[in-house]
Amino acid sequence: MPRAHRLPFTLIVAALVAALAAAGCATKKYVRTEVGSAESRAAERMGEMETQIEETQTRLGEQEEQLGELSKTAREALDRAVAAGRLAEGKFLYETLLTDDQVRFGFESSELSAGAEAALDDFAAGLQERNENVFVEIQGHTDSTGSDQYNLELGGKRAEAVRRYLNLRHGLPLHRMSVISYGESEPIADNATREGRSTNRRVVLVVLK
Repeated sequence: MPRAHRLPFTLIVAALVAALAAAGCATKKYVRTEVGSAESRAAERMGEMETQIEETQTRLGEQEEQLGELSKTAREALDRAVAAGRLAEGKFLYETLLTDDQVRFGFESSELSAGAEAALDDFAAGLQERNENVFVEIQGHTDSTGSDQYNLELGGKRAEAVRRYLNLRHGLPLHRMSVISYGESEPIADNATREGRSTNRRVVLVVLK
């Protein structure tokens, strides 16, 4: 019988080597492609992270600048609201000072006068015009007449009267407002004079977001 034709061993080896070489080239090309793609994705992510870091630094810088301009009690209001998780952005917007000339209370009274209601109507209109989801801290202050405890309680009653009016007359949600009394502890004028005491009898509305 005729003997089957067999390829020389050297040709078989050469073919295997060529096949392996071709596979190796394809594998290297695939690896290079995947590595290049991974590097591109990593570079893109790094770029996004750098942008986010820059934006965060810019916001922090703006907040630090803003905090430097705040009054002591406004800064404290912001800290309290942030700690309580009541703010979406942790930003101070503005504060409105209503002095005794605008929000005049009777002696030992927390009832709002007609002038006080008019001033609060203007304040509420400004909030509605902004149409933002804000938080308001209402701070009650007194002059130094009377004991510390009495003034602390009186400041709280007056701040609560403002909160109640803004809710009942203008529909501001109660959970978007808080009250605090500083009593006589944060004067902005000299309590030794009649004019100074009048200035210290005030309500401050701190608007935050």
